[in-house]
Amino acid sequence: MGDYILGIESSCDDTSAAVICDGVLLSNVIASQKVHENFGGVVPELASRAHQENIVPVVSEALREAGISKSQLTAIAFTRGPGLLGSLLVGTSFAKGLAMALNIPLIDVNHLHGHVLSHFIKREESDSHPEFPFLCLLVSGGNSQIVLAKSPKEMEILGKTIDDAAGEAFDKCAKVMGLPYPGGPHIDRLAATGDPGRFKFSKPHIPGLDYSFSGLKTSFLYTLRDALKEDPEFIEKNKADLAASLQHTIIEILLDKLAKAVKEYPVKHLAIGGGVSANSGVRKAVQDFCDRRGIKAWIPERAFTTDNAAMVAEAGYFKYLDGEFCPLDSPPYSRVTI
Repeated sequence: MGDYILGIESSCDDTSAAVICDGVLLSNVIASQKVHENFGGVVPELASRAHQENIVPVVSEALREAGISKSQLTAIAFTRGPGLLGSLLVGTSFAKGLAMALNIPLIDVNHLHGHVLSHFIKREESDSHPEFPFLCLLVSGGNSQIVLAKSPKEMEILGKTIDDAAGEAFDKCAKVMGLPYPGGPHIDRLAATGDPGRFKFSKPHIPGLDYSFSGLKTSFLYTLRDALKEDPEFIEKNKADLAASLQHTIIEILLDKLAKAVKEYPVKHLAIGGGVSANSGVRKAVQDFCDRRGIKAWIPERAFTTDNAAMVAEAGYFKYLDGEFCPLDSPPYSRVTI
């Protein structure tokens, strides 16, 4: 009989539960919330209410798919933060209540650690993973960071965004173009048939390894504003080229700092994680970047790029092996560093 870890993720608008046994994934169930599409972004109050509706059926389905009962669980791992506080409270409260009822350990997981350690999720015992130390480009709607992972629990942020994240730039620019929320996937789809060199947008000049995407968003907005004065159909006529040029610029910004990081911190393995790592252009660019430098690239399955409980369970498993458990009175937190 192995160690069964239940992972619970509720940091934003996806309710997810997963079960792993001795580090091998048995189930990963995600319930997404469509209600936010009508508002062009996540509404925190609506998100927390939807989590309350989804948490019980999602956990039940994860246990069913894993083929175990709740009495067989060894420990429960949950996302403690960062994220939307109302959403986190739902997952945290449920995890605490279930752990108390079953009299099993509770493990708190840093959401950002989960994204970095998503590369350790195994579907088979023989699946490989990055070797420590490795660099991870963590890019999502709320974070853009270059992380040096020294061990499962020791991670250092080498650079981070000083304003907006890459995922936010994708979504906000997509919204200006009139694309549905979330805009990132729509930009990715349109960019596949567009000319990435058609339009030029502003790129920041930030020292060190930090990122900035606010200037790019402003440049994109002004380009559209000026062009629409001349031709009200400008966006519709140039959607693919606008998407491709935007995506190309964001990738250039990301890789410029990544090149500096690799030079300053030579590693043999480089990974990407977070929602933006699902972008086709980003995935190919990082793979090509690593191939040119003789670095092993780790590109996650798309199922593990967005928020999911499999990464929470995996991160929790590392802490479980070290006997690092969480007191029942530990509150969730909305903001924290890695």
